[in-house]
Amino acid sequence: MFPFPRRGPGRLTPEQAHERTSDGRAVLLDVRETPEWDAGHAPDALHLPLSRLAAVTGLPSAVRGRPVVAVCRSGRRSRRAAEILAARGVDATDVTGGMTAWARAGLPVVDGGGKSGVVA
Repeated sequence: MFPFPRRGPGRLTPEQAHERTSDGRAVLLDVRETPEWDAGHAPDALHLPLSRLAAVTGLPSAVRGRPVVAVCRSGRRSRRAAEILAARGVDATDVTGGMTAWARAGLPVVDGGGKSGVVA
């Protein structure tokens, strides 16, 4: 008999993630490193690089008790972040295709100064 495949946290399209986070139902957590974030991120995202998320046990107050949608550049780091968060009891999902797919879908991207940004 074969074991069932292990299922991890759910995944969302960029459009689904934008819908859930723009109305405040969930927090969009960008787990890219600071230079990537500065080049361009979703306007209402919270920044917490995966390297810091993995190293700390506590979470920012804006995340506690709320569903989290993790995003990175392509989806690999955000998938890992969602797994880390889920293991800590957080309702976590991630964005398939990351910020690259987000920008390709025409969703807003701003730089560190609030102007039009790019995905780095």
